[in-house]
This record gives sequence, structure tokens and C-alpha cells, in this order.
Amino acid sequence: MRTRDDEGFWRGVETLFLDAGGVLMHPDWRRVAALLAEHGQPVPAPVLEHAEARARRALDSAHSIRNSSDASRWGVYFGDTLKRAGLALPAERLAALVEALVIEHRRASLWCHVPVEVAPALTRLRARGLRLVVVSNADGRLAALMERFGLAARVDHLLDSHVEGLEKPDPRFFQLALERSGARPESTVHVGDLYHVDVAGARAAGLRAVLFDPEDLYGDADCPRLRSLAELADRLGA
Repeated sequence: MRTRDDEGFWRGVETLFLDAGGVLMHPDWRRVAALLAEHGQPVPAPVLEHAEARARRALDSAHSIRNSSDASRWGVYFGDTLKRAGLALPAERLAALVEALVIEHRRASLWCHVPVEVAPALTRLRARGLRLVVVSNADGRLAALMERFGLAARVDHLLDSHVEGLEKPDPRFFQLALERSGARPESTVHVGDLYHVDVAGARAAGLRAVLFDPEDLYGDADCPRLRSLAELADRLGA
């Protein structure tokens, strides 16, 4: 997706910072659909997936991100996803469903779907000689999840916001990732799925930034956008 991009943007890249949720891992909408069905609200998984992308886009505003934390956005995120999926419910009923989803996520992370393209793309990027660093707003389970999905050995460093006590868009989180990995800001590109978390935060730390936008929802973004990790590998000649 070559939008407001130029050939020079990708020149000299040595390190990639990668978001986890929304880039490497995604919600398992079949699990969510099964949970909703148990509560008497059947919604097909593809409908939920389509609705989630738009709920996430609606949440991604400067005001929303500035006045919330990653953890505090869960209720709004799940609630809007369910509404956009067609669940027109009384407020109390909707709140109960959202709470059920939050509880299920705390029990066993819902972010447990890894698209088939992820592992091959990471292999291509590392074969290209790139340093790969996962920089993610997470809840302390990132390392275990990456290990479980066979991704931990495919990257060089993992930084979990809960473990580090910092979260994007705070530029200090990116700076910590630079220090930890030995990367240089001028040769590092960050790839994430939220403009005001990932792009704004990375730029504040002096990095180039790319928006992961498979649904083409950020047509007005002032940064390069990608539809897939395979496209990222292609852009970098991997």
C-alpha cells in the first residue's frame, strides 16, 4: 500500500520494532463468538473481526489515547466492537458481556491467533539481516505467548509494557527498546496498528514509523501503510 511513501523511506533500515497485538497476534474471534453464544448472543466470528477493526480505528484518536491507558481502554474497545457487530442491547446487558470478555481474556489471553504469514515473514526479515524487536503494550504475558506460538526464537528482543513499567506512546518506551537492542533511531522503523500509539510514539523517539493497516482504514495517514507482514518483507527486499 504505497501511500505518501517514497523509495528513500526504507533505505538504511537495520532494525525493525514490531507491535505484537494487531500485527503479530490477533484476537481469536471463534473463541469470542463461542463465549457470546454461551451468553445467548450468537455472532459469527467474521462479523466480530470486521467490527473490531472499525472499533479499534474509532478508538485511535489523539484525545482518547492521551486520556487513557492501554488497560483502561478494554471496556470501550470491547463494547464498541459488540455494538458494531450488531448487538443492540440494554446498557447493563452489554456491560455484562464486556465484563465476561475481559474476564476470559484475563484467564487466557484472547490474543492467541497468529496468521500463517507471520512466521515466514519474520524468517525472511531475519534472513535479510535485520534486527527484530517486539515493542508491545501488553499485560506481562507477552514472552510466554511468543514462546507458545513459536515466535520468540524468531526475534531478538521482547519488551512488554507491563514488565517495563512504560507503555506506548511514551517515547521513553521506544528509547528503552533502542538501548536494550543496541539499535540506532536513524536506522530503526517501528510497525504498529494504532496511529496515535505507535506512529506518534515512535516519531517522538526519533524513529521512522509505519502503520499496519490491513483493512485500509487510514487513508488520510501521513505515514506509509502496510496490509501484511509479507508486504513489509517485500518493501525491505527480504
